[in-house]
Amino acid sequence: MLRTLDANLNRIGEGLRVLEDVCRFTLNDADLSERLKTMRHELLPRDRELREKLVGARNAEGDRGAFLDVEGEGERSDVFGLVGANARRVQQSLRVLEEITKVPGQDFGMDWDKIKHARFEIYELEQRMLLKLSRRDKTNKIKGLYLILDTEALGGRDAVETARQAIQGGAGVIQLRDKKLPKGELMAIAKALRQVCAESGVLFIVNDYLDAALACDADGLHIGQGDLPPADARRLLRGDMVLGCSTATVEEAIRAQEQGADYIGVGSIYPTQSKADTRPAGLDTLRQVKERVSIPVVAIGGINEDNVAGVIEAGADAVAVLSAAIGASDVKEASRRLIEAIGGK
Repeated sequence: MLRTLDANLNRIGEGLRVLEDVCRFTLNDADLSERLKTMRHELLPRDRELREKLVGARNAEGDRGAFLDVEGEGERSDVFGLVGANARRVQQSLRVLEEITKVPGQDFGMDWDKIKHARFEIYELEQRMLLKLSRRDKTNKIKGLYLILDTEALGGRDAVETARQAIQGGAGVIQLRDKKLPKGELMAIAKALRQVCAESGVLFIVNDYLDAALACDADGLHIGQGDLPPADARRLLRGDMVLGCSTATVEEAIRAQEQGADYIGVGSIYPTQSKADTRPAGLDTLRQVKERVSIPVVAIGGINEDNVAGVIEAGADAVAVLSAAIGASDVKEASRRLIEAIGGK
């Protein structure tokens, strides 16, 4: 039994260390990293006498299963596979230790109740890690052309077809913005847009309405300064959903990042007629925000084919447009030309 105990404790420690490092260095999540570190220290035996017994029982050279290879077992296609494999490694080893406790006289002075509960805790931590990795991948897609699909600005044109044309022209993010439609009508549009975006590998963001974003399984939510605070929105959104926040000052941008925003909208960069309550920000503010935050920055407001190059030069990761794309007679061509002016981002 000592050899079984030793092998599984080693697997638990190794697996937890891998997960801890992913949280620390890939996700930059101090809370998850700390929880995994604490679990690792609590599960591994501290009693010197027991540790000496375990090491003394170890027989790596005589382990007949040490070098048995199973096809595909050592493959990790990406970090998702890495997390899943090591979480299972920990879960299975914890289960083995639970079973050992059912054999009379095999308690070894360890805290078995803590080991039993740890298996359920690692299920939850694995889920949180995978959701956050998914959100990180979505956040990395926020670059280039970000189309705001305002239902009022469509002038009766079909929202889904307009989005499809923009995507064909190169748009990488579609945001649905609406202030007047009944929620039932809006949801029908949102679900159809979600499908089109998913088929094309494009992010779909809902403006303002957290309930609609959740209900249609959007990739994310975008909020303004007068909406739900970012910290509350982040708490209510699923772990894999992106949160964007509109700002007009450096202070607002820093605060939004601290409260859980995954990207920052900065504007209005130039005067715009598409939204009446915009506040001026300008290129200087855009530059300063880019210097002070570590998440993607989306410039918005009055951006078109003629001035977009200067916005990119000022540091924007993406440019959000409305009239410059959906105001054109050929949305696909207008989007393509904007992408070209952006520099192919």
